[in-house]
Order: sequence, then structure tokens, then C-alpha cells
Amino acid sequence: MASSDEKVDFLTGAPVVRAPRSKRSKWTALGLVALLATVFAVAFLHADFLYGKFLSATSLTHTVAKLCPQSDALYPENNAQLWDSLGSDFDEDAFTTRAAAWLGGAVRIPTEAYDDMGPVGEDERWEAFVPFHAYLVQSFPLIHKSLTLTKVNTYGLLYEWKGSDDSLKPLLLAAHQDVVPVEPETVDQWDYPPYSGYYDGKSIWGRGSSDDKSGLIGILASIETLLEKGFEPARTIVLASGFDEEISGAQGARHLSDAMLKKYGKDSFALLVDEGGIFLDIEGSVIAIPGIAEKGKLDTKVKVMTAGGHSSIPPAHTSIGTLARFLVEYEANPIEPHLERGTPIYNTVQCVGQYAKNLPALLRALIKTSIYSDRALRKLEAELIKYPIFRALIGTTQAIDLVQGGVKANALPEEAWALINHRIATQSSVAAVQQRDTDVLRQLAKEFNLTYTAFGSEISTEDDPAGTLTLTDAFGTALEPAPVTPVGEDSAPWQLLSGTIKATYNVHRGLNGEDNIFVSPGIMTGNTDTRHYWNLTRHIVRYSHYDGGNSVSNPNGIHTVNEYILADNFVEIIRFFSTLILNADESRDID
Repeated sequence: MASSDEKVDFLTGAPVVRAPRSKRSKWTALGLVALLATVFAVAFLHADFLYGKFLSATSLTHTVAKLCPQSDALYPENNAQLWDSLGSDFDEDAFTTRAAAWLGGAVRIPTEAYDDMGPVGEDERWEAFVPFHAYLVQSFPLIHKSLTLTKVNTYGLLYEWKGSDDSLKPLLLAAHQDVVPVEPETVDQWDYPPYSGYYDGKSIWGRGSSDDKSGLIGILASIETLLEKGFEPARTIVLASGFDEEISGAQGARHLSDAMLKKYGKDSFALLVDEGGIFLDIEGSVIAIPGIAEKGKLDTKVKVMTAGGHSSIPPAHTSIGTLARFLVEYEANPIEPHLERGTPIYNTVQCVGQYAKNLPALLRALIKTSIYSDRALRKLEAELIKYPIFRALIGTTQAIDLVQGGVKANALPEEAWALINHRIATQSSVAAVQQRDTDVLRQLAKEFNLTYTAFGSEISTEDDPAGTLTLTDAFGTALEPAPVTPVGEDSAPWQLLSGTIKATYNVHRGLNGEDNIFVSPGIMTGNTDTRHYWNLTRHIVRYSHYDGGNSVSNPNGIHTVNEYILADNFVEIIRFFSTLILNADESRDID
């Protein structure tokens, strides 16, 4: 019988004689281990890719559809004949020439808004809008005959095109009259004078041609053309046009909002469309990105005060030197951006992952897998954050934009200050950014022996301070991130807007089918006049139906030299607003 530690044959019970292990078998075993290790390593590295492939074959497609909802192209039905007639007009060269003349004339009237402008009635610079209003009356006679115009705070324009059915919530269209000033030193850098409104047969040139007189004139041109065709709306259309959007809208949009709340009431509009997102080619697919939210804003003023005196007997740190150290600390510790689920920009990423046909396979899988995998989400964040514009979109930004200190070369500066502009991410808040700004300088304030006050709260007090450090909201205009507009199958206003975008794009290019353009929720990095309109409707969309080509950069000179718009793009804007008005007029789902 075999001993207890001997191996036996299972059938015969006889001892099994084991042959000595060869070197070859030993190395074969080691090779197998190495192979398995390699397989597991590769599987680990590409687990997100494999997981994404698996999920895309199961429930992932449905999940992505919720994050990036698509609607069918929406064409007017009851007014199909009218819409076809409009389309024929828009396709004619004569209409392009007319549209260019409308916009060029508006550009030729400078309506600049400056940061230091005083109240209406006190600052004479507001009077630049008087000739602009006269131009609108002259250029759009049917509008000023058929619509009711109310001027709010003198220069705000509130047009109402009264519909026949008072049970339908009005459609609100917004655009601003003002433009950013032209730097006198840059005038000779323009291909055409900045207020020439020159039309070269292809483009209309000049300040405001894109931002935002193309929006305002585009809306007015669409309404004027509909009036020429004899259209009478069932749904009331309201146009609100502020005159100081470029300097926060306190004189214009804020007063317009008060007037509309008084006349129409809270949550009284079915849909609001203002300037904003564009459509562009992303990795081989055209994607429109209407803004469903805006970042918030905070201008933090950092002020250091120290004792003055003659500069021949300086301290170790002047107020300017101390301030400089604080600013270095800010830039060395930027607010860390994160890609987070449930944010508008995350939805944008999902749309790109779903519909950008030339997107690398591994990146596409990473985007899909990030829906469920935190590890994939962080890897995706690390990949996308390499691009500055994406970094700015997902997080709270900071930019040191103003600095001032000192009055004379031989006098120690008693005061120095800087302004830090923050654009606050949708998932953050004014309070969170104020707390972060306070914490960044807490230790340095102690090191420099300064009494520290931040946003009205005393942070620290020194027994024998060398001076003070004070943080404040520079202009008292801190703004929370905007409410996020509902999207998806259950949001009829979003479906109507998306369908209108697709229909406009297809018809303008003579295309058939639904998959020529996709629509993605997006976000505005800046602020529009809609900051004052939150109480008027939950359905606020910032969208300019403008072709951005294949770049998210600024190719048409907005806020800089050589601002222009392609005439064909401008005609498409007019087509978009005409289609939107007709679609909204036929809809009974958006109320």
C-alpha cells in the first residue's frame, strides 16, 4: 500500500512513479505565468474600453439617449405653404443682398457700451442709441406698423406681436443693441473700417456684425418677412432688446425683465431664445450646442493697505510687493476643475462620444464607460482637461484682470489692489468661491502680519499689524450659476428647438434625412441678458444659429479686430428664426 504522501493511480491503487521535472517544463510553467500576467495587465489597462463595448451592447444606448436626447427635424405643417414660399425667397441672391443691407446699416451706427457709463438720462453717451432706433423704424416699417413697441428705460425695446390665442404662452426672443467699443489704436488693423458695415459680396464687416446685431436684425428681418407674407400668429411673440448687455444689463435687460414680469407674470413664456451657442464640425459630425445654462460670476477685489512714507527708507515689503506675492499664490493654486456627471458639459461630452463619427475608439469607449465607472470618469477628465477651452468649460476659472497701486516714484504706496474675475461652474456657487478665495490667502496674511477681512467677515486680527488685507465683491454684482434648462423627451420646448435647428440646417443646404446635424446641450462660459430673465421661464436657451466651421475658436473677430459674418450665415439665421416662430405657433405642447 502506498504511503500517505505518495500519489496513487485512481483506478488501480498502484503507486505513481513521478519522473524528475525537466528544466524545459519549469520554464514552460514560468512562461505561462508571464503570459497570464500580461493578459491581465492588458485587460486592466483596457478594462474601460471592454466595459464600454459591453455596455453599449446592453443598456448603455438607452442611458446615453437620456443624456443626449435627439428629436426629429421639425418642419411647419399648417403653414407649410408659407414656409416653402419663405424658403424660396431666402434662396434668392436678391434676398441675401437685402439681408446684408439690413445688417450693414445697423453696423454703421456705433452703439458702444462702456464699463464706466452712468445712469440713463445722466450720461450723454447713451444718446448713441437714438439714431439706431430711427434706423430700425425706417428699415422695418411693417414691424413698426403692426407690432406694439414699448421703450423701457428710454432705450430698451420691447416689441409685442399679439397672437390670436391668449391661452398660448408667448415666445420670447432676445438680442442686444450694444457693442463692445473699438480700441482706437486698432482701427488701422481692420481690413475695412470697423463701422463701415461693408458688404464685399461674401461677408458683412464691422463691430456688431456677429455680436449681436446679427441676432437682433435677424429676428426683425424674419418678422418683417413674415408680415410681408401676411402671416398672423396665434401665439404671441415678444422681442426684448437690451442696450447694455456687454456691461451686465443693469440699465437695459434688468428693466425689461421688470416690465415683462409686470405685464405677463412669472413663468409666463413658453420658451426664451437669446444669443449663445453655435453649430460646428466635431470629429467629422456637425453638432449644434445650445447653451442650457450659464456660469456664475464673481469679481474679487484683493486690497492691501500698509503705512506710507518716503521710498528711501522702505520696509521689507511694500503694499505692491505684498499684493504681488498674494497674486502669485492665486495663480500657483488655481481652482481645480473636475468633469462631473449631471452637468451640462458632461452631457455635451456624451453627445460627442455618441455622434462624432471620427472620434478615436478608445476615447469613445472611455466616454461611454464614464457613465458608470468613476475610474473611467477620472481618466476621461485627465484626457480632456489638456485642452484649455475644455478646462475653462468644466471648472471655475480665475483671471487677474486689473491691478493698481502707488501714486509717485518716491512715495511708498499706501494701497494696492487687484481684481480677480471668476466664472463659476454650474456645480459650484458664489459662496464656495468666496470661501476658497478666503482660504488661499489665510496663511500669507498671517506671515505678512496683516489684519484680514474677507467679504465682510473678520478672518484674523494681529496685535501689531503691518497693515490690512481686505477681500470684497468688487462691484456688488456677484451672480450665481443660472438654473439649468430641462432637456430630453419630456421637455417639449427643447424638442421644438432641436427639431427647428435640424430642419433649418437641412433645408438651407438642400439635405434630406435626420442625421445631418445633432443637437447637444451645452453651457455658456460668459453671461447674456438672460441673467435677468430667470423668473420669466424655466426654458431658457442661448443659441445663435451660426456655422462655426470646424473650430471652437473665435474665427469671426467677436470683441476684437475684423469682426464679420458670412452673408450666407446671416440668411440662415433669418431662416432659423422664421422656422422657430412658425413651429412655435403650431405647437400646443410647449405651454
